[in-house]
Amino acid sequence: MTISFGIVFFILAKFAWKPILKSLKDRDYHIESALKSADQAKEEMKKLQADNEKIINEAKGERDKLIKEAREVKENIIREAKGQAQSEAAKMIEIARESIENEKSTAITEIKNQVSLLSVQIAEKILKKELANKADQKEYIEEMLKEINPN
Repeated sequence: MTISFGIVFFILAKFAWKPILKSLKDRDYHIESALKSADQAKEEMKKLQADNEKIINEAKGERDKLIKEAREVKENIIREAKGQAQSEAAKMIEIARESIENEKSTAITEIKNQVSLLSVQIAEKILKKELANKADQKEYIEEMLKEINPN
């Protein structure tokens, strides 16, 4: 049995031991390589997560900035619209005042014309009535001449 064991051991040592050791070393190398790759992948994932968080934070900052700018633009537009509306309202009020003043002046002038016309018509009717006969007419004319000529 010892001789058999020795022969098997010799055959194994001569032909099988080196390939077995080589395959064990290769397997050990592959396992170590896989562990290093896993560590590298882990580090890459950490970097990617950090980069993702950085990108997300930058995007949030950009979003906040855009929202702030949009609010400012909105407020400026509202402010400008209010200013324009107030300006337009002031113009319309001024135009209305001018129109009212013109109409008032026109109405006053028209009333004055009507009053003067009525006054002339009334005076004419009064004079016609009072000066219906010739004696009254002569007397009125002499009176008027005395008032005009104080000599």
